[in-house]
Amino acid sequence: MMLSSFFLWLLLFSSLFSHGDKAFTGTYGVNYGRIADNLPPPESVVTLLKAAKIKNIRIYDADHQVLRAFKGSGIEIVVGLGNEFLKDMSVGEDRAMSWVKENVQQFLPETKICGIAVGNEILGGTDMELWEVLLPAAKNVYNALSKLGLAKDVQVSSPHSEAVFANSFPPSSCTFKEDVLPYMKPLLQFFSQIGTPFFINAYPFLAYKNDPQHIDLNYALFLKNPGIYDAKTKLHYSNMFEAQVDAAYAALEKVGFDKMDVIVSETGWASHGDDNEAGATIKNARTYNGNLRKRLLKKKGTPYRPKKVVKAYVFALFNENLKPGSTSERNFGLFKADGSIAYDIGFTGLVPSSATSSFLSFKGIGSSFMMAFTSFAAFLFVAL
Repeated sequence: MMLSSFFLWLLLFSSLFSHGDKAFTGTYGVNYGRIADNLPPPESVVTLLKAAKIKNIRIYDADHQVLRAFKGSGIEIVVGLGNEFLKDMSVGEDRAMSWVKENVQQFLPETKICGIAVGNEILGGTDMELWEVLLPAAKNVYNALSKLGLAKDVQVSSPHSEAVFANSFPPSSCTFKEDVLPYMKPLLQFFSQIGTPFFINAYPFLAYKNDPQHIDLNYALFLKNPGIYDAKTKLHYSNMFEAQVDAAYAALEKVGFDKMDVIVSETGWASHGDDNEAGATIKNARTYNGNLRKRLLKKKGTPYRPKKVVKAYVFALFNENLKPGSTSERNFGLFKADGSIAYDIGFTGLVPSSATSSFLSFKGIGSSFMMAFTSFAAFLFVAL
């Protein structure tokens, strides 16, 4: 009797501490963007991620080569349903069903697709037509998953930019923009019903770049600084990242969703930029991403939500040489295109930083060696 009681207690205990976002293992993930023509093949990326012990990634599409490469890796993947598909997905559930079958179901369970991001930074953006179709598209995708028996394992979400907020300083004053609210509230209601967190792309780099005269760089980089004081909550913030997360919590609370979790779907720091892009240096990128990683590994909450462990996906895995826009857009990577580290925050690249030629040779090795190498890496990953 005592033994069975013990196991019952153990089960309850484990369920309490394992409860959380089903699409995120641990606290640290990375966005695997691929707007480039010089990146390692996906099979090599799997090796890289395993060596770095990164267990969560987001991609911005549902590329079949990538999904096949991650088969059996154990790495959890959130795939993206691009903005260009939303109107089509919103028309009828049959189109969503076809997309889910083709891009998700056929790869499960060998490839651990754990989420679908429906659109990216739609609300607050310039295309008002997409605002209208976001919720029906998300509902149709969810209903398709539900009919296929996949809804409990594959989470439907939609990440937002800071453009959905009217203001975010101090954190407690954060509110959603008035024109966003008619679209945001029903979306939040739906996500609340299906247990989806609020995903926000939070970039202290962008805030600093846009206003370097009034923002303390040390505050943005997790370095020693006076911080800011929120008079309403009487809370002190020593870094902007936590302030941005708590601003999202404050905005959610004001519209009745105080129980909803917040997950950072993108954050990062550019290592190079144009002359007018303040702060875009290798030193600052290394400092921000290194300190962010340390902070996430502590598995702590924020000043306003101390019991809600912060989780984030870093942007990005690689520098992407074909991304349009300013120079910084092409220099957010933790790794260079040759598989070497862009700067040292504790990860190991596929090759030493100066050994581009070695990686080219690595790419040319036969597939049988690649499979053996990956299997060995997987063994080490599990053993460690």
